Amino acid sequence: MSENPQTNPQAAKDEQNWAMICHLSALAGFIIPFGNVIGPLVVWQMKKDTMPLVDQHGKEALNFQITVAIAAIISMVLMLVIIGIFLLMVVALGGLVMTIIAGVKVANGELNYKYPFALRLIK
Repeated sequence: MSENPQTNPQAAKDEQNWAMICHLSALAGFIIPFGNVIGPLVVWQMKKDTMPLVDQHGKEALNFQITVAIAAIISMVLMLVIIGIFLLMVVALGGLVMTIIAGVKVANGELNYKYPFALRLIK
């Protein structure tokens, strides 16, 4: 069991750091295919039962990364009609920027951050 974050500031900071890692682990997608979904999924599964903040941000990160993966797949299909090349670049850049923003916001203490463009598939 984890300690109460209100009574132990170090436990609260650890939980905040793990929440940030949930978001930033999506950057694995630039190295591993679908790593953008696998990274947050692994971190969320490891810590969701002991850290409520990680549970919240893990779901948020997963929802956003699943949305990015769906948009990337649609963009790849649309490459057949040229527009997909531009769309894929926009999706990749948007996913990168939004992921970094989320990680920085959580690291700076904004603990209720929500991605503006995300399908809420995992509740």
